Amino acid sequence: MRTGKRLLEIFCLALLAGMIFVPFLQVITRSVFGFSIPGSGELTRFLLICLVFSSYPLAISSGENIEMAELRETLPSKLKIALYKVIALLSILACLFIAYAAFITVLANLNKATPVLKIPYWIFFSTTFLGFAGAAFMHFRQGLRSRHPKHSIGI
Repeated sequence: MRTGKRLLEIFCLALLAGMIFVPFLQVITRSVFGFSIPGSGELTRFLLICLVFSSYPLAISSGENIEMAELRETLPSKLKIALYKVIALLSILACLFIAYAAFITVLANLNKATPVLKIPYWIFFSTTFLGFAGAAFMHFRQGLRSRHPKHSIGI
């Protein structure tokens, strides 16, 4: 599991680096050489979309996803654990539903591509599918399979 997480972190880091480098290169070529790189905006958006959906399982695994736990934390211990399991189950179902919808979208757009760079749409939607499938797995691993739910930190 550690190797997979590490590879995903490296992949997301590469996407972030590309997201920084492409606009930087665009600014340099426009300012210094007086011409624009065709498709740089499209490539930057592509990298952003891939980064957001690819990094979602990492946010869950590190406990950085947003939750509103104030009400849950005031409940008795047994009810709190039961509610935590229900929330985890609903999170898994929601992620699997979105992953399924993304998979159907991939199948429907196999022959379509972006206008300028001709990046196949299935690449966009595949990162959505993989991100939400990975998120469902992380919710399962942390929520349903674990004996003790994580404790929220109140501020």
